[in-house]
Amino acid sequence: MSEPLKLDLVAPLLELVRKAATDLPQDMVEALEKGKAQEEPGSAAEQALEAILKNVAMAREMGTPICQDTGTPIFEVHYPFGVSTRMLEEQIKEAVAQATAKSYLRPNAVDSLTGKNSGNNLGVEFPTIHFHEWDEERIYITLQLKGGGSENVSTQYKLPDARLGAGRDLEGVRRVVLDAVLKAQGKGCAPGVLGVAIGGDRGTGYIVAKKQLLRKIGEPNPDPELDALEKRIYKEANELGIGPMGFGGKTTVLDVKVGVAHRLPACYFVTIAYMCWANRRASLTAKLQDGKVVEVSHA
Repeated sequence: MSEPLKLDLVAPLLELVRKAATDLPQDMVEALEKGKAQEEPGSAAEQALEAILKNVAMAREMGTPICQDTGTPIFEVHYPFGVSTRMLEEQIKEAVAQATAKSYLRPNAVDSLTGKNSGNNLGVEFPTIHFHEWDEERIYITLQLKGGGSENVSTQYKLPDARLGAGRDLEGVRRVVLDAVLKAQGKGCAPGVLGVAIGGDRGTGYIVAKKQLLRKIGEPNPDPELDALEKRIYKEANELGIGPMGFGGKTTVLDVKVGVAHRLPACYFVTIAYMCWANRRASLTAKLQDGKVVEVSHA
C-alpha cells in the first residue's frame, strides 16, 4: 500500500480563513451597492446599507472580521486520489485554531451539554468539513462562514403544505420560500441571500441549500426552469417591503439560488438556507505535481 502524500497546507488554510472572515467578496459588495442606490435617499434602508458598506470597507482595510459573529466554518474539500483526508482534516483544524488565536474568528464552538466554549473553534463536528475525491491534480477548498442569526431563520418545509396552498411543484416551492422570507423579517440581518434545496432528506436538504450560497450573485442557474424560479422569487421577495434589517425598503434579498436533490416518493422537502448580507466565502486552490504543492492561490 502506497503512503499518502505529505503536504503542509496550514499556512494557506490560515490565509483562507482570514480572507473569508475579513474580505467580503466583490459580487456581494456590488449587490449591496446596487441595493443602496435603489433605496429612498435619507431612508432608514439607505442608511443601514451605507453603514454595512462602511463596515465592509473598514474590515477589508484593517484585516478585522466583517461581523462579530464569525459563524460556523463550513469547508468543502475536493482532493485527488492519494491525499489523506485525515491529514487535511488535521491541518484544517490547526488553521482554524490559529485563526481563532489571531482573532480572525471569534471562539464559537460551545459544548451543547455543558455550555462550555472550547476557546479555539474546535469541537464535536465543529468545524464542518465535507470531503469529495475527484480526478483533478489539485486540491480545491471552499470555506463558508455561516452566522448564527441567519442560521436561526433558515428553515425547512414539507410539501404539500395546506396552510400555504403549496403543492409538490415549483409553485409550491415559490410559496414556501416567500413564506420563509416573510417570517424572517429583519431577524436574519437582511438583505439576505437565499440558498434553496428542492428534495433530498432532511439532512442533505441543508447541505445542498448551503452549497447554493457559494454561487456568485447574478450567476444564472443552468436549468432554465430553476433560473426563472430564482428570478421570480427574487422579485417578489423584494416586494414584501421588509428591507435592510427589517427597516422597510426595496432590498430584502440580494439573490436566490436553487438546487435540487433526488428524494423518496414519500417525501418532498424544501429547505431554505438563509444567509445574511455578510455572505462570507473564499476558496483555495493548491496545484500538485509529482506529489508536491507547486502553486497555491486564493479567491
